[in-house]
Amino acid sequence: MKTHGLILCAALAAALVPAGCGEDSGSGGLPGSISRSAYTLRLPDVPPAWETLLGTPDWRIEWVSPAGSKATRMIRGNISPEISLPETGTSPVSAWPCWPDRDIPPGVFRPAGALFPFDVSGADLKASWRGGVDAVMYWALAAATPPDSGPAVPRLPTNFNWPRFRELFAEDGGINEAVRQDPWLADWASIAQKTVQSGFDKRRLVPRSRGELAVPVGSGPWIGTSPFAESLYFEVPPVFPVSDEAETWISAEGLLRCNREAWLFLAWD
Repeated sequence: MKTHGLILCAALAAALVPAGCGEDSGSGGLPGSISRSAYTLRLPDVPPAWETLLGTPDWRIEWVSPAGSKATRMIRGNISPEISLPETGTSPVSAWPCWPDRDIPPGVFRPAGALFPFDVSGADLKASWRGGVDAVMYWALAAATPPDSGPAVPRLPTNFNWPRFRELFAEDGGINEAVRQDPWLADWASIAQKTVQSGFDKRRLVPRSRGELAVPVGSGPWIGTSPFAESLYFEVPPVFPVSDEAETWISAEGLLRCNREAWLFLAWD
């Protein structure tokens, strides 16, 4: 997602202001003194279904540099890169898996991610698949924030109550069960936009509206782009869950892109 550099610079240059999910203040501050500026990013294990079908991915890493601008780096395989981060405030790191030899670029499969400083352990910053949701929500909040917002605005992503947000996905978090199981069912761009406009409301954490589309392809298994989604097995013809957003499914036969209106199947060479 694109972000406004000015917003990120303002947010990350400011001291962290505790602010909550919703309107009340919370424990959004730093969990301790942070003295490092560079960390080794530890990537999570790839879901077995992805690795079995596609092999080991490459990764596009996205983070916020100490200057407050968005930095990117491509890495091959399971290398653990060292990245430099701002020493104050909360900032995101996204790790997008990709398979260039299969013509699957970054952005098709959902990312892993981490939030600094909450995912710091010694000299390591530990990314997780759940952390990818946090990172995307952070970038989306930044993109939705007006460029002239001051650094003390509670809804800036660096001021958001991330620990409280994460607690919502625990078993007793009180949110929609389908989204708790697979957060990528939700429309995070829309949720971020509404959060900037009127504050966070966990009742917005619901799946996008979905329908069904029959596609004349093989029975699968078909793997989705969310690390939380179960593989799909069908009787012929398969009927895929679809939404207004184009989604990707992959099988040993090839790659399928589909939404409510249309589908495109690309067989592997």
